[in-house]
Amino acid sequence: MPYETLSALVVFAFVSSVTPGPNNLMLMASGANFGFSRSVPHMLGIAIGFTLMIVAVGAGLIRLFDAWPPSYTVLKVCSVAYMTWLAWKIARAGPAKSGEAQGRPMTFLQAAAFQWVNPKAWAMALTALSVYATDATLVAFSLVALVFGLVNLPSITLWAVLGQQMARILTNPLRLRVFNCTMAALLMASLIPMLWPA
Repeated sequence: MPYETLSALVVFAFVSSVTPGPNNLMLMASGANFGFSRSVPHMLGIAIGFTLMIVAVGAGLIRLFDAWPPSYTVLKVCSVAYMTWLAWKIARAGPAKSGEAQGRPMTFLQAAAFQWVNPKAWAMALTALSVYATDATLVAFSLVALVFGLVNLPSITLWAVLGQQMARILTNPLRLRVFNCTMAALLMASLIPMLWPA
């Protein structure tokens, strides 16, 4: 891959990884509710899960979707249902140290599996593969995945740190409830581009 293309891929990986989306909103909520260290498996699940997703999609999984077009509708329905459930869980989360805490951080496997129903992850993977892996080889797919793996983790970590820092002002149960409900609403709002594409 030429240097200019690689540089452009790094910039794309950073911008698409660090901007708001379902993963980052959930990490900020996790950092605020459970702290940074308890959110680490969630972060690793996103970074590694998305990296593996790029390789799998590039290596031929997308052809299976193209061969059976209704699979896109199935994926959309699963995405909406799962993200609605996650938003509900975030809205109901209580303070991590209280006896009435109603949530727990997302596990590594849950976060990795979530990439497959995350509309932004699909958009990022398909765009990266179509623009930067033009020779359509496993080496090209793997290089795109490697760049995302190296750039994604530090980018998403910022959101968990931001959430952890916000926990300092979310000591009041009402403020925490408002924050969690706002994060849940923003998570649901992130579905709008998928439900009503331009």
